[in-house]
Amino acid sequence: MRLSPSLLFIALFASASAYAVMPGTTSRAAPKKAADPLAPTAIEADKLTGQKGKSLQATGNAILQQGGQTIRADRLDYQQDSGELQADGSVVVEEDGNRMSGPRLQYNLETQSGELTQPEFHFSENNARGSAKQMHIVDKQHYNLDGASYTTCPAGNDDWLLRMGNLDLDKVEQLGTATNAYVQFKGVPFVYTPWMDFPLTDARKSGFLSPDFGSTVKNGAELTLPYYVNIAPNYDATLAPRYITKRGTQFNNELRYLGSGYNGEIHADTLQGDQVSKINRSRFSIRHAQAIDNSFSANLNFNRVADDAYFRDLGSAVAVTSQANLLQDASLNYVSPNWTAVARAQRYQTLQDPLAPIAVPYARLPQVTATTQRNWHDLNVSLNNEFVAFKHPTLVGGNRLVMYPQASYPLVSEPAFYVTPKVGLHTSQYVLNSNNTTALPNATRSVPIVSLDSGVAFERETTVLADDYIQTLEPRAFYVYIPYRKQDLLPNFDSAQADFNFAQIFTENRFFGNDRIGDANQMTLGASTRIINQASGAERLKVTLAERFSFITPQVSLLTPANTSTAKSDVLMAISSQASRQWHLDSEFQYNPNQTNIQRYNVGARYRPEPGKTLNVGYRFLRNTTRMVDVSTQWPLGGKWYAVGRWNYSYQDSRLLDSIAGLEYNQDCWTLRLVAQHFTTALHQTNTGIFVQLELNDFLQVGSDPLAVLRKSVPGYSKLNDRNATSRP
Repeated sequence: MRLSPSLLFIALFASASAYAVMPGTTSRAAPKKAADPLAPTAIEADKLTGQKGKSLQATGNAILQQGGQTIRADRLDYQQDSGELQADGSVVVEEDGNRMSGPRLQYNLETQSGELTQPEFHFSENNARGSAKQMHIVDKQHYNLDGASYTTCPAGNDDWLLRMGNLDLDKVEQLGTATNAYVQFKGVPFVYTPWMDFPLTDARKSGFLSPDFGSTVKNGAELTLPYYVNIAPNYDATLAPRYITKRGTQFNNELRYLGSGYNGEIHADTLQGDQVSKINRSRFSIRHAQAIDNSFSANLNFNRVADDAYFRDLGSAVAVTSQANLLQDASLNYVSPNWTAVARAQRYQTLQDPLAPIAVPYARLPQVTATTQRNWHDLNVSLNNEFVAFKHPTLVGGNRLVMYPQASYPLVSEPAFYVTPKVGLHTSQYVLNSNNTTALPNATRSVPIVSLDSGVAFERETTVLADDYIQTLEPRAFYVYIPYRKQDLLPNFDSAQADFNFAQIFTENRFFGNDRIGDANQMTLGASTRIINQASGAERLKVTLAERFSFITPQVSLLTPANTSTAKSDVLMAISSQASRQWHLDSEFQYNPNQTNIQRYNVGARYRPEPGKTLNVGYRFLRNTTRMVDVSTQWPLGGKWYAVGRWNYSYQDSRLLDSIAGLEYNQDCWTLRLVAQHFTTALHQTNTGIFVQLELNDFLQVGSDPLAVLRKSVPGYSKLNDRNATSRP
């Protein structure tokens, strides 16, 4: 079971109660300021009697105050010569919102020892409460409670209780030790341990974490029992054996470390003798970041698995099973006020699905980049340099050197108007070596790139339904000239045709990477208009329209024709709206004026009136390839029940890509989650996972945790028992 730090409230409150009778006590477990032992003590009551310097009796509504602590009782008897304090009848001890009560408190101010009979306590930080048969105060650093219980349920609700036969609190070692401890849910004990210890602060401590159990169709029932090892203040490890009924036992191991100028984590997982695949399965991963000095740093990110189907077989969520290229990367970085440089070795392990093979990326062994940017009297000059040695098991390999100096100068730079010309010379040199079966020659290519970016912003005030708004009109013109260079005989190491969208339409090159530089003599015209609420600053509506006009027929292309092969490109339009705090709309359209049809559109809407209520609807269309709907929700059903779900369906392929169906029950002090997820792991493979989790608020979680899946799959999902998620969106 995963114990929350708030479990330690008993120790914290024991400290608070000790303060009330021992004003000079301090504790790291209670970060709030303790009472000043020199602070004056005030006692008031309906009747005060006694002898000065010897004893004092306060009867009827007796109150003792010192600093921020208050002790109330029907009667207080304080022996000044011996230091004995006795409080009888409806004793209440309060400090910093914490409250402890009982019929009798007996305490010696000199020996700092005593007893509180039948204490009941309330902790303000998380509204936890509890009780005990007896509290023994050995000294200001050691306490003992007989028959203690604890819960975060409100008064009158004992849906769950942690019961302990005995609880020892050692504030010197900052350690709590409980014996015969068990959790009782709805009157039924279901988690028991004869002995347990836990830290009294946020300090980490070795021990078992919450067991994780669930089920999938492919693997059957699963049980993971993590054990946390606190190696040192800056080192820890988690050993998590995972028993899978259909496959065997997988051992998952994690090591984390943090030092002065470095940090990282290592994962080493193994499943020997998989009962289904009849092979040994393993995974190794390491991430390390190292600061060498003020200028140099290093990074390592290495991932590898033993077989292509590792994640498809052993992953429990679509985010894990969809991994195809595992990064293996090491870099040395240099940063100075004028230069940035990176030396990198990078390759990938490609996990192939036999029914849907993918291309293997090139390895970069090595890659060296160096960039600088300077400004002289508003003239911006930059230089981008790159050297890469590309290697591939089957495709042509070689070395590529790129130098790309650029200069831009804003002719007009006013708040509402700008004109910025820019020139550059992109030079590439290729030396080819391995797998050059078609005898491609070494080559050098130099391409000048000229662009002119300009725009203006107009605005006016307007009124809509008695609210004041600002409406803007922001036209933009972007011209690019790039002469044609024949590039058919150049290899393609890392280039691809960029997706046609708003980000690409206002850039010089229509390709990603450095192997293809598209010829261009074109003008892009666009305009945006926004409606902004003057009072709140919220952007209620934004509409953007853009189209590219080409004065030539582009000749440089990869496998598909360039998207600007005609005089007019497709028209792009985007509409986004925040009609209210609850409603959000985002959409994007691509219209082909030459064929008079819509090539692509995405439409999405979200309704979220309050935490726990969200509805997301989206539809994606791409002519001849994609017709996909995605609906997700979290919605109350009544009676503290909530529904969660997602339906992601491809009409083009007539198959369900990902679906979630679940129920959540949110009681005052506990939450039950029942979630099933059906997802695609390969072209013709699917899996179904079952999540069942019982969470006792601010205490422990038992079962298989679905929160990561729900947050990723249902935008706007709220954890119902999260006290920090009660505000409106």
